Amino acid sequence: MKSLISSAANELTAHILPFWMGLKDDVHGGFVGRVDYDLTRHPEAVKGCILNSRILWFFSECYMTLRDETLRPYIAQAYDMLCRMTDDAHGGVYWALNADGSVADSTKHTYNQAFAIYALSACWRATGDPDALSRAKAIFELIERRCRDAGGYLEAFSADFKPVSNEKLSENGVMATRTMNTLLHVLEGYTGLYRADRDPDVRAKLLGILDIWERHIYNPERRRQEVFFDHDYRSLIDLTSFGHDIETSWLMDRTLELLDEPALTARVRPKLLAMAANTYEQAMSDHGFANESENGVIDQSRIWWVQAEALMGFLNAWEKTGEARYLDAVRAQWRYIRGVLVDRRPGSEWYWYTREDGTPGADRPIVEPWKCPYHNGRMILELIRFGRSKL
Repeated sequence: MKSLISSAANELTAHILPFWMGLKDDVHGGFVGRVDYDLTRHPEAVKGCILNSRILWFFSECYMTLRDETLRPYIAQAYDMLCRMTDDAHGGVYWALNADGSVADSTKHTYNQAFAIYALSACWRATGDPDALSRAKAIFELIERRCRDAGGYLEAFSADFKPVSNEKLSENGVMATRTMNTLLHVLEGYTGLYRADRDPDVRAKLLGILDIWERHIYNPERRRQEVFFDHDYRSLIDLTSFGHDIETSWLMDRTLELLDEPALTARVRPKLLAMAANTYEQAMSDHGFANESENGVIDQSRIWWVQAEALMGFLNAWEKTGEARYLDAVRAQWRYIRGVLVDRRPGSEWYWYTREDGTPGADRPIVEPWKCPYHNGRMILELIRFGRSKL
């Protein structure tokens, strides 16, 4: 395990970090928003809030873990851009800006707001800047005031918080009013804020999210999460998102550890481990981890973020159960990531996806508003912390 962690740490410091540092945009601010598969960079591309938030989170967490002072300017660069993405009139952050700073997409999505909280909370922990924490708290209060109803969290809004259709978080031919994905990342953002500030109101909302998850999202018969819902939490499609299930299995466990309520953990953790077991049985192989299953048909694409989350989910499952199959899966995932998914071309990072036979998907870019250093960077940072605390 030590050699795996050492190899992963080298991937972070020698490959992932230099790539994203090299995208710093000193002309327009922030970071370059698109790099094509052929490695053509587009400084004129839109700057998505999801991408920028994840970059801010990434550099903040790298700084706290590596204690590398050279990373501080990159934190400042991403923080400045996130501040520009804030709507001073109505609150919250826009979906995207143009390179010139004008608003490209004024949608206020709950998912976006949650990632801003996640990033700002990490920035505050890294830098101690009180403005970052103040902004995170303001967005938390905005979500609770404008982005939810009695049943839980709603999703897509106009700039002035009038409901709009949810194309941005709906896929697979359905239009969802509520999604598992948004709820998961509200949980994640609030967990980051609670880690930073221990506000009892944030704690209460985390407990409420876990209650929604148990009552509406988790399907105990299928050992999976339902993905897309109407307003009343009726599932819209027979879909198993292996990537989100294994991601939730460890991310939610981190929330349980932070909340430290033994009765809650005793009730929820078995559900998380059941999801990890289900994905192991359905999606895991020695050549990567499948994406999803729709109506029983498995998509065998090896998507970058899914591979990273699978490694982390199985590491958590091994730590919690001691089952050797999960440690074997961690090792198999790292062999696949290192040998197939990492793009070894100079000036690149990881492929968006590879096919089951290992060939890279040349139809997807290396960077765009969703393709970011958050999943792969977080996986390695978690491995480094695991090694420091457990080995």
